[in-house]
Amino acid sequence: MSEKTMQEMQKEVDNYISQFKEGYFSPLAMLARMTEELGELSREVNHYYGEKPKKSTEKENTVEEELGDMLFVMICFANSLNIDLQEAHDRVMEKFQTRDKDRWTRIEEEGK
Repeated sequence: MSEKTMQEMQKEVDNYISQFKEGYFSPLAMLARMTEELGELSREVNHYYGEKPKKSTEKENTVEEELGDMLFVMICFANSLNIDLQEAHDRVMEKFQTRDKDRWTRIEEEGK
């Protein structure tokens, strides 16, 4: 599988959703879907890394699969609101590199 830019992923999801008359869900419905997917991700993380193992009757999912579901819903949410996730990411990284640049201990500073 080839590497994709965020814009390419957003376009790919938009092409998929655009096939259907229903289109994107409303923002509130999208938030509900994201919450649902976050719950499923939480459940998987708890099973793999927490104290609650799966029941033998439960479907085998992976953290990777659930993160993929979260990403899909997040892209749908962004597309439905005409948000460019690459631009959003760049703004967040700028914030971390300026406002929060001294918030955590850098690896090269640990030995001093």
